[in-house]
Amino acid sequence: MTDQRFSQVIEVRGHIIDSMILPKILDELMDLGVEFTIEKVEVGRQKRDPSYARIEIVAATLNDLERAVGEACRLGAVTLEVEEATVQPAPVEGVAPEDFYSTTNLETWIRWQGRWIPVEFAEMDCAVAIEGDRAYCIPIGDLARGQNVVVGHRGIRVVPLERSRSPLPQFGFMGSAVSSERPNTRSVREAASWMRQCRKAGLKNLLVAGPAVIHTGSREYLCQLIERGYVDVLFAGNALATHDIEYSFFRTSLGVPLDGGKAVETGHEHHLRAINRIRSLGSIRAAVDNGVLTSGVMYSCVKHDVDYVLAGSIRDDGPLPDVITDVIVAQKAMRERIRGGVQVALMLSTMLHSIAVGNMLPATVYTVCVDINPSTLTKLVDRGSFQTLGIVMDVGGFLRDLLSELDVLEVEGQ
Repeated sequence: MTDQRFSQVIEVRGHIIDSMILPKILDELMDLGVEFTIEKVEVGRQKRDPSYARIEIVAATLNDLERAVGEACRLGAVTLEVEEATVQPAPVEGVAPEDFYSTTNLETWIRWQGRWIPVEFAEMDCAVAIEGDRAYCIPIGDLARGQNVVVGHRGIRVVPLERSRSPLPQFGFMGSAVSSERPNTRSVREAASWMRQCRKAGLKNLLVAGPAVIHTGSREYLCQLIERGYVDVLFAGNALATHDIEYSFFRTSLGVPLDGGKAVETGHEHHLRAINRIRSLGSIRAAVDNGVLTSGVMYSCVKHDVDYVLAGSIRDDGPLPDVITDVIVAQKAMRERIRGGVQVALMLSTMLHSIAVGNMLPATVYTVCVDINPSTLTKLVDRGSFQTLGIVMDVGGFLRDLLSELDVLEVEGQ
């Protein structure tokens, strides 16, 4: 009597060698302890030629096989047999079926009613809901009772993000190892090129910024970026807006003069007084309209119609009246802006905000993360935002260099 074995054949196409897609799949299968046989490999002869591999996976149990096939499919493989996706209704509001498919941030397709349909709003760690002939990512907390949700890994095709095949791609994936030793000149130029192309294409540049932009005396660079039309949406917290406004009112940030002058005895109160003044007027826009706030990042956002979402946290003083204090409401507001045409995301010196926003971005959004601390970039990439171009440098130096690169691109007409 022989032991029963379960097997399934998968295939993977594209630039699967140099983009490390095939090695990642094989590593995952080895880690899961299943057996596999590479039945066929065809390597592209030219740089732009795709490659192909067909692999048989063999496992001791059906559960092990489904898990291995599911993980391979999440990395870009597809099963050789064309199967329909399986759906189950959400049992109660805000709860997905037990075996719901957990999404990646990659382009995903679902086999439904005899054809492949795209999954809208690609985002990691969501469920996939199906309504009529539409499929879309949805946070499990937003599910309605009875809503059809994709379960398991059958009938799902994930399109892997591949490395660009040219040295300076137009909207091309670069991928990057995080290192403080690497020269940043080319990376800053690439970021400038992405932002410029995004604006020319009528798409949106998203800026995610932390209070370090203000503390380091870099806010004038950021204001220039806004005034020149390179920021369409700003995501930040109470701190960036508060210390930006504090500087406008008192010329201090966290109570410290940024011009090197003598510390003011009551400087530690300045941010609270700034918050209180804005609260008395009802909003940041009202402070601008009434001539009370006349400079700074938030002033520039109002004057240049830059949409902004200020998401609160438990640490916030005040907060400012514009801050969304319910984090789930803030998430929804951010998703709405991201899905409104954001193509480039620039993240500046804010670990928690960068990781939070990165979790909501599709892999097709070109993401630049700038931080003096390499661990911020590493955590963002490790969390799944592997399309990120990481730049280890001071935020002030980056913004100065970015503006200079934009100057060059504008003169060259690129």
